[in-house]
Amino acid sequence: MLRLVPAALVLAGTLSGCGPSRMEIRRAVALAEASQSTQVNCERADACALASPLRELAEADRATSREHPRHHVLLLESGEDALLSRIHLIRAAQDSIDLQSFIYVQDDAGLFILHELLEAARRGVRVRVLLDQLFSFDDPAFLAELAQQHANFRMRLYNPTFRRARTNPFQFAAGIACCFTRFNQRMHNKLLLVDGSVGITGGRNYQNRYFDWDPAFNFRDRDVLVTGPVARQMQDSFEVFWQHPESVPIAELKDVAALLLDSSARSEPPPPAASWLNAPAPLTRSHRMLDLSAQAQNAALIRQRFVAPALPVAGPVQYVSDLPNKDFEPNTGRETDLSGQMRTLVAGARERIVLQTPYLVLSRPAREVFAELDERDGSPRVVVSTNSLASTDAFPAYALSHKYKRTYLRDLGFDIYEYKPFPADAPVDVIDHDNGDGDGDGEGPLAEGVSEFRFFRFYIPGSPGSRRDQGPVPLEQAGMRIGLHAKSLVVDEEIALVGTHNFDPRSDRFNTESALLVRDRVVAAALVASIERDIAPGNSWAIAPRPELPMISGLNYSVGKLFEQLPLFDFWPWRYATSWEFRADIPDCEPVPRDDARFEQCYEPVGDFPGVALDLKSIYTRILTAFGAGLAPVL
Repeated sequence: MLRLVPAALVLAGTLSGCGPSRMEIRRAVALAEASQSTQVNCERADACALASPLRELAEADRATSREHPRHHVLLLESGEDALLSRIHLIRAAQDSIDLQSFIYVQDDAGLFILHELLEAARRGVRVRVLLDQLFSFDDPAFLAELAQQHANFRMRLYNPTFRRARTNPFQFAAGIACCFTRFNQRMHNKLLLVDGSVGITGGRNYQNRYFDWDPAFNFRDRDVLVTGPVARQMQDSFEVFWQHPESVPIAELKDVAALLLDSSARSEPPPPAASWLNAPAPLTRSHRMLDLSAQAQNAALIRQRFVAPALPVAGPVQYVSDLPNKDFEPNTGRETDLSGQMRTLVAGARERIVLQTPYLVLSRPAREVFAELDERDGSPRVVVSTNSLASTDAFPAYALSHKYKRTYLRDLGFDIYEYKPFPADAPVDVIDHDNGDGDGDGEGPLAEGVSEFRFFRFYIPGSPGSRRDQGPVPLEQAGMRIGLHAKSLVVDEEIALVGTHNFDPRSDRFNTESALLVRDRVVAAALVASIERDIAPGNSWAIAPRPELPMISGLNYSVGKLFEQLPLFDFWPWRYATSWEFRADIPDCEPVPRDDARFEQCYEPVGDFPGVALDLKSIYTRILTAFGAGLAPVL
């Protein structure tokens, strides 16, 4: 093994050194800038921005906040609302748009938003897009074309492996072997900020499945829209990331620069509407696209959907964001250390903590905080909403959660609820796959008189987007499944947090994370109600100790506890806990916590992995339970 590390370093050095020189990269940047259009198709001072009730709300908050801080907060629970609010805000921008994301995929939703960003740049708005390199646009030709689009449009990729847009398998392996910590340090922040006054943050990336547009698998996710003085904190955080040396302009990436320098690949300045946005390939969900595009123009509808339900907040509102490269630039200040702030909030809980995370794999510091809570007299109840194996998009992370369920239930006192892949009641707009044209593809004929909205599908096999589509485990039931992706925390019904932090070791150590922290009982109550909807019996299985095994229940517990401590060879098949289904057929039964005397009367055990078809991935789960403890920090 020791011989492999120097070899990896040599390989990494070779890969890093390949490509254009620094002087050639500077020339590529100059070529890209010379190709950019500087034409602005609007002469108005407001850049021909769409009139927006959300802008009016932000301006009212700004005026009120001259004396006392005033905010409005709205939870964006459905993917359709999350997409509609983004499209409307981009069209309403007058001065600037800043977008930051971990994942950005070249599918329908991603290209729709990109099209809107470019249109905003062409009418005079400054647009800046900052994406993590490893899981976003990775086609150099696509990025080379983007680099030449418009002088008002700028894109940078964060922490690019070997300063390239595309990371092939050899580079991926070399990056892990030579520079494990640096390679794993990713920018997980998500932010859309318009005119420095209206912001959206939360769990959603830019891909169909985050906006209810995927025909097979969608995320039940959550964002939060906010207006008021906290937007300044959002702006400051974005500026820190944008100016950081690891945020590299796309024209400076070696594989992109090589294409810009290649005269045979470099065309004349692209037309105002680029070819990859106007190719004659119909959008899969063209009906929904046209409908949403029209809704974004409807001021009355925007006021009804986003302004009227927005909650006024007079208490403290804070945007907390880690610093770039937080593992290399340690920061212990509570104002910018999100993991530290979250542990402080948890440690101060008195009555109840409601936690929602897609991956229940707690770091050691987090476990210690919860253990101290559980040892108190009158310790607060801890309710956790997370994924089941049937709903998760990351079965290795679930395997680690499965391994430590005894710890979470018995030692930390958690009440755990695992999300079902086909919940009875979820804020997800399920796509109708049969639109009446008989082919079952969801592409029914357009209504008479409606022009077709077209995009080119620039979705590359083998790209990060398709790697993520390796997807969930096979199920016994067919249909469009839903996986939990929301990351939220409520403490004592008065402190609400919505953000990007998964409450796991990777979020603590490697990823940069961000969140909106609101100290307001009304907002906290709304967030609790949303999570309680997710843990209702029709939407989640309850996790509780399995029924006692005759004769050997004590032996099973002791041996299972011993095996749980092993980083390897944890093959004990009878885990401490299993999944339980609520029995709606039992008279007078109602949902109760696992420590209620009526629990075993009103619930029945349904096995460790309900709904999962027994195939190799179930075996993988057992294997990772046995061998995967050492992977916990990076899963």
